[in-house]
Amino acid sequence: MGLRSWARWSPPGCCFPSRAGALCLVAYRSTDAGRATLDLRMSAFAPIRPQLAATSLREREITCAKCNLRETCLSGGVPAEHLERVERIVFARRRIRRGERLFGAGDKFTSVHAIRSGFFKTALVDTEGREQVTGFFMGGELLGMDGLASGRYQDSAIALEDGDVCVMPYSLIEEVARDVPALQRSLHTVMSREIVRGHGIMMLLGSMSAEERLAAFLLNLSRRYLRRGYSGSRFVLRMTRNDLGSYLGLQLETVSRVLSAFHKHGLLDVQQKEVSIVDIKGLERVLLPGG
Repeated sequence: MGLRSWARWSPPGCCFPSRAGALCLVAYRSTDAGRATLDLRMSAFAPIRPQLAATSLREREITCAKCNLRETCLSGGVPAEHLERVERIVFARRRIRRGERLFGAGDKFTSVHAIRSGFFKTALVDTEGREQVTGFFMGGELLGMDGLASGRYQDSAIALEDGDVCVMPYSLIEEVARDVPALQRSLHTVMSREIVRGHGIMMLLGSMSAEERLAAFLLNLSRRYLRRGYSGSRFVLRMTRNDLGSYLGLQLETVSRVLSAFHKHGLLDVQQKEVSIVDIKGLERVLLPGG
């Protein structure tokens, strides 16, 4: 791949190995003539010896086949004989710092992003500057599918902790999916999952009490952590109470009050952002009629 081709597709922050070291894309610039130029600078990384560069980078790379989140990601269900081709969809891997935007609402839709590590929120901001949180996403989940219909991302995606994402240009996904039916099925599964998630949010906001909303959210988070091999009973809430309230349609004071009530009744042990589900059956009973 040529350097300009790499830079055209890659987001700022991606690095390209060169003989002198690692060449990093800092930003795009426009000249007076209206032509785009690239702001490429040498990083402080140690020089890479040409004869060892490809091998050493390949050894450090975590491919789809080796990724422990593969089954929850887009390559899940793809047969081994097609996996190498599917792996080529991952055009770049990007490091995102806490508080940084992965993409913004209204940005042109070009890629789907698979979360390798970290925790993200998606949000909209209205004309008055008020933020509405629309979702929380963790490792193995995809961001950016909302841009498929209009060609623009509908939400902004913000990192709630440092993380890594795999950048997958949608044009490459479409190209490979035509020849690999399993990838096409995975894509449809992801789309279906987004529809189900949207229905779940509508139910949360439309028919549940504050206690039911928070219980449903915590149980859903617990199941998602379990599917990834983590503890489903003890985890850290990466979002603020304000973010949680925005997502659940609750005031900050209500979120704090319900968490305190769950703690008092022995359902949870809450220490700052760390939550331990002490009585999962009791938490499930909150969702039952008359619970």
